[in-house]
Amino acid sequence: MTAQLIKAGANWVDGARFFDREAELEELRERVRNGAHTLLTAQRRMGKTSLVRELLRQLEDEGSFATVFVDLEAANDPADAVAEIAIRAKPVQTAWRRIGSFFANHLRDVRDHIDEVAVSEIKVKLRAGIDAGNWQHQGDQVFAALASSERPVVLAIDELPILVNRLLKGADYRVTAERTTATDELLAWLRKNAQEHRGAVILILSGSVGLEPVLRQAGLSAHANIYSPLELHPWSHDTSSRCLAALARTYDLDLSEDVRSEICRRLRCCVPHHVQQFFDYLHQHLRRKGTTTATTDDVHQVYERDFLGVRGQVDLEHYEGRLRMVLGVADYTTALALLTEAAVNDGLLTHQAIRSYRDALASSDADDAVAIENILYSLEHDGYLQRRADGYEFVSGLLQDWWRARHGQYFTPIEDRPI
Repeated sequence: MTAQLIKAGANWVDGARFFDREAELEELRERVRNGAHTLLTAQRRMGKTSLVRELLRQLEDEGSFATVFVDLEAANDPADAVAEIAIRAKPVQTAWRRIGSFFANHLRDVRDHIDEVAVSEIKVKLRAGIDAGNWQHQGDQVFAALASSERPVVLAIDELPILVNRLLKGADYRVTAERTTATDELLAWLRKNAQEHRGAVILILSGSVGLEPVLRQAGLSAHANIYSPLELHPWSHDTSSRCLAALARTYDLDLSEDVRSEICRRLRCCVPHHVQQFFDYLHQHLRRKGTTTATTDDVHQVYERDFLGVRGQVDLEHYEGRLRMVLGVADYTTALALLTEAAVNDGLLTHQAIRSYRDALASSDADDAVAIENILYSLEHDGYLQRRADGYEFVSGLLQDWWRARHGQYFTPIEDRPI
């Protein structure tokens, strides 16, 4: 009997909540079997973490690989990263015993009952043994411990780009020579260990922002060369419709083909999270109406009231927050203008508008030099815009409509501004 598909919620999913991506799972599994390191790329909310988590779950069930998942979103420096990798290796018993011996002095108070101690407490004790002077040596030992496991270890590192961005730019979002050197050291250390333990430790890197745009800003792109990129694409309208139909069966709803097609048309770019979020909003809407049958009018109401209204603000503001984090104040201000320019112009940012913004920036007295090309690269890489013959256009119909509703009311296109 086929398992029922249930709502995904806002976090990563696996098992019964995971839908489709069989081809991507097999591609990633094949890379792991070949010992290849992978950089997973995609626009936001595409399901990168869910894909990795589901792969790790399946690999653990199969028994051929040990798996470790590390989230570096809260890490502030390389020492934090090493401590996080070390503590998340705890389920890999051979590696954990060696890590325990490396940090014996710091773990001596809890060694006799370590399985009863909270992960957060152990991490604090591990972190006490790592500092700016020894993090590379301690990190080498953690990697060596992982490589000593009876089974090859798949080490999935999520949100490395956020740590790299934080290390590179600091609180004031300025790339300095000192920060570039520190970032270079972190990436060189990771690269060295990935190559030294190839086959014994297989890396999968991912994040909610792209690694390449961050590295490009500092001229450090070469560090990504050892990772084979794997791009996660949006769902097709057919796949999205099948997902909606599966969810409808689980919750006893009647979603006709026309209703499902209208949802896909509204989204345009069927990001898995948005497809499932649309279903959740629609389900709640139908409950309030006291019916189980949806119409295209219901789709329109949910889209305008929930996605583009107050309820949708928190989720979609994530796009703005991540963009501001990567670009910093000056570049984010320009990116905001470029995206709003496109949103109020039926989703199109023309070459003429780009030239006008470039000229305006060149003639400004701002201290920060803003390169339009770098901003457009980031917007294209992270899935906001895509190229076409006459300029750039929004990839997502939802994001385009939300951006216009949020920023377009008092916006004047650059060609209409007084000279």
